[in-house]
Amino acid sequence: MKKVRITLIKGTVRRLPMHRANVAALGLRKIGQSVEHNLTPSIQGMINAVADMVKVEEI
Repeated sequence: MKKVRITLIKGTVRRLPMHRANVAALGLRKIGQSVEHNLTPSIQGMINAVADMVKVEEI
């Protein structure tokens, strides 16, 4: 499986509750924080929903 590093680059203030929930489900809390996940269809869907708020790098 591919691994990806996801970094939060924009805050969640004044965003839709669904977008806030996706960011939290990815394990991101603060701007600049990074997490690593295996790229599964569910993770890819969460990334697509908040694509403007995160930076994704393939590891």
